[in-house]
Amino acid sequence: MSENRSSYYERHIFFCLNQRDNGENCCAQHKAQAAFDRCKSQSKALGLLGPGKVRVNKAGCLDRCAGGPIAVVYPEAVWYSYVDEQDIDEIVQSHLRDGVVVERLRTPPEVGR
Repeated sequence: MSENRSSYYERHIFFCLNQRDNGENCCAQHKAQAAFDRCKSQSKALGLLGPGKVRVNKAGCLDRCAGGPIAVVYPEAVWYSYVDEQDIDEIVQSHLRDGVVVERLRTPPEVGR
């Protein structure tokens, strides 16, 4: 990370873990908790977690359900739609560790709820 630190964390990833009780589609139905757990364990194994580095967080509804399951990385504001553990590993290694956006997993900008 550069000397000019503007944030407590270099990158912050949020995983939507929202569960809808009315039967509507939601990220929780698509193994979002498992993806969060995988991201956190992989980030820890690579030494990426902590101040000045990466923070992995749970989030409620991020209102982009149609692209779910959804995660977003800040400060770049890059939204991801992922499918499996390999996708999570690629986000961790490419974006969180190396700062390279995984273009194939980006959620299209027009996808909302």
